[in-house]
Amino acid sequence: MAHSQIQKVEANVHIKASADQFHDVLCNRTHHIANIVPQMVKSVEIHKGEWGTEGSIISWNYLHDGKICVSKEVVESIDKEKNKTDFKVIDGDLLKHYKNFKFIGQATPKEDGSVVNWVLEYEKQNSHTPDPYTLLELTIEMSKEIGAYLTQPIITK
Repeated sequence: MAHSQIQKVEANVHIKASADQFHDVLCNRTHHIANIVPQMVKSVEIHKGEWGTEGSIISWNYLHDGKICVSKEVVESIDKEKNKTDFKVIDGDLLKHYKNFKFIGQATPKEDGSVVNWVLEYEKQNSHTPDPYTLLELTIEMSKEIGAYLTQPIITK
């Protein structure tokens, strides 16, 4: 019997925004990410359900390795107390290379902001498929930008 090879890569990103703020954007205001990081994420749309609910289906148009890619994902689980959201990829470019792909984002409060832990869980289509380090890099950059956006001073006139 073929053993499924679930692998993972992960990273921690320190941001100045609170864990609650980051989770709120990632979970409830996902569509705003395209406004915050237009250079990385072109659009985030909802297909089924509502923002911030388990089982809702969203699609991301994003720039990865110089190409516009699409990822359709189901919000698999949301843990508000742990500021954690799991996205399972159900369609799109990633599934050309991976049998399964999941993004797990969790923000943990720290004294000066929070630490966002990203875990990318995946199963390769074949042994030639690269590990998704460039995608992990993208989620790290995106998290830093969201953190910076959330903590920028509000300019009042």
